[in-house]
Amino acid sequence: TEAFCEHFGTCGGCKWQHMTYDAQLKFKQKTVEGALGHLAKIDVSGMLPIAPSPADRYYRNKLEFTFSNKRWLNDGENRTEDAPDMDALGFHIPGRFDKILDVKHCYLQADPSNDLRNRIRDYAKQQGISFYNLKQHEGALRNLIIRTSSTGELMVIVIFAYTTQEEIDGLMSFIDQSFPEITSLLYIVNQKKNDTIFDQEVIAWRGPEYIYEEMIDGNGKTVRFRIGPKSFYQTNSVQALKLYQITRDFAGFKGDELVYDLYTGAGTIANFVAGQVKAVVGVEYVPSAIEDANINSQINNSINSRFYAGDMNDLLN
Repeated sequence: TEAFCEHFGTCGGCKWQHMTYDAQLKFKQKTVEGALGHLAKIDVSGMLPIAPSPADRYYRNKLEFTFSNKRWLNDGENRTEDAPDMDALGFHIPGRFDKILDVKHCYLQADPSNDLRNRIRDYAKQQGISFYNLKQHEGALRNLIIRTSSTGELMVIVIFAYTTQEEIDGLMSFIDQSFPEITSLLYIVNQKKNDTIFDQEVIAWRGPEYIYEEMIDGNGKTVRFRIGPKSFYQTNSVQALKLYQITRDFAGFKGDELVYDLYTGAGTIANFVAGQVKAVVGVEYVPSAIEDANINSQINNSINSRFYAGDMNDLLN
């Protein structure tokens, strides 16, 4: 089929746009069957078909973009080191950690994701704020994370590196004034050699350091989750609900079970099943995620849930 994204073939994101979604599912099914059957030696003769997603675009609730002063030059462009306008905000080119594709429109996340990214990039260029150099580890702007939820809430996190408070104040004020619909506007100053933020201080510019997600658990009960900037949550909210329902149904809970939710993140699966089992224990190595998990158990009145942060083996032993 015809790929619908102008970046297809260059971007490292949606690599199967030239195939219909039904064809994609067939090949993905074969991949899983091969991994389980050939590698794990599991009998896959009774394997059920993949539960398809109702949407094949604008379905992600989280995207992370990278600022770079070394953008990927497309075919036909002047491929020299002094080529003009080398700043980019987008995704990594496959196989190249130091080259970023400047994304104009991404079909993975719904509005206002594209508008946010493009206007932030334009403002930074106009103000002369430096984009990060991935080889030399210098520059002011490093990453941009956008998180949305089915409740309509919106989180934006700007990650700076070697910057000034004046640059931070200017950009954050611009975002704040341009996008009043943002629920949680945050920033981080990360001067490490890698992009991970789990050990970095999060500073709230406006709003709380979290947004909320909701699910209907199948029994008519609304399960509500607090999602922080460092929390893991399934990136397709609709499919996450299907995943949790299928997992719960396969488990066939009778009500007297002790459930371990390993790598629990914000405790989403644990809270989803807590009302149908005797007790749930969630384990996670990111302390801030455990804070969210405990708060989520309070929000959902999951009094039989307990969450712990630390090394998985130590906690289980």
